[in-house]
Amino acid sequence: MKNKGLVFVSLALLMCVIAGPVNADDSSKKIHKQFMLEAVKEARKSLPEGVMPEGALLVKEGNIIGRGHNRRAEKPPAIILSEIDCLENAGKLTEEDYKKCVIYTTLSPGDMSADVILAHKIPIVVIGENETFKGAEGYLESRGVQLIDLDMEECKDLMQEFLENRPELLDERLG
Repeated sequence: MKNKGLVFVSLALLMCVIAGPVNADDSSKKIHKQFMLEAVKEARKSLPEGVMPEGALLVKEGNIIGRGHNRRAEKPPAIILSEIDCLENAGKLTEEDYKKCVIYTTLSPGDMSADVILAHKIPIVVIGENETFKGAEGYLESRGVQLIDLDMEECKDLMQEFLENRPELLDERLG
């Protein structure tokens, strides 16, 4: 079976979702990291476009149902951040479906992405790193969203590489 590892990860994540909220210290951290590595692949798609590398995944009951990356240079209007692209690619879901989802994002969600996450009632946000950009985490938590910061070197390295070449674009992030 070609995707045997991903099927295992999907089943393990489903068990975590059913069991309730997960902490970054639980054994689920390995599962979250595997999904985040997929989000990093999405973020890398932004690099040739010269925009901040951000990637996102939407996972429902252990299955990836949406992927996205920062497409601000490619697709008007210039508000297609990774989380928004990811949700658009997942297609229309019911409110109940979104409540069963986890969104993975390589960077801390900013204001616009946080509002979209709240509007869709996604209960868990897994963040790759929040040292480069500390977004609207307090706002999300105050509204009951569980945040898991993986503090992943892969995400930090990606941003470090980008900022070494384009430091002026740190202010590009719309929120």
